[in-house]
Amino acid sequence: MNDFHADHPDLQRLIAEGQVVSYFGYGSLVNKRTLRTRFLAIRRAEITGWQRFWIPRPHPMPALLSVREQASCATQGVVVYELAEHLPLVDEREIGYLRQVVDRERVRVENPPGLDVPLFIYEGRRDTPTAEQAGGYILQSYLDAVLQGFHALYGREGVMRFVRETEGFGVALLGDRAEPRYPRSVQLEPGEADFFDALFSVTNQHIDG
Repeated sequence: MNDFHADHPDLQRLIAEGQVVSYFGYGSLVNKRTLRTRFLAIRRAEITGWQRFWIPRPHPMPALLSVREQASCATQGVVVYELAEHLPLVDEREIGYLRQVVDRERVRVENPPGLDVPLFIYEGRRDTPTAEQAGGYILQSYLDAVLQGFHALYGREGVMRFVRETEGFGVALLGDRAEPRYPRSVQLEPGEADFFDALFSVTNQHIDG
């Protein structure tokens, strides 16, 4: 059980029957409003050995978040618990990423519901440059969804940590909040837009959507 989303009532039985898998979310997956499958549970978590970065995509597509192995890094996020039969749907959502098995010892989960659940992470190619190095841009509607997720779970400090520890943030920000291009865009809560915008008023060039 946690303080931000109730567990499915059959979670423990499903885990015991081997019907549950889990994956570590570090970007938009942190925001439960972007999840399209009927997940069973979600937990705050931190993974050791991966660093988050903005990964470029071929022009004109916007940059997305990814992770790559970096021994000295610890990254905040969530662990989402799903029915194993839903995993192909998650793979479809994360198309272009590699699904990797994670050693349980590398993840600290807040109040884990079970220890024998397979755990995965979706990562980009390890030799990929950051979006900043490649000259990419970020959709504001995508960033809003990500930051709202961290704000809800980790507060203002969690949002600021996300910005500090994510590589490649010095890129243009396309202002599409009024007409979102991100397909899983969210409605911001009062005060969130001002807080998020203040974080990027200096470091990011703002371009109109």
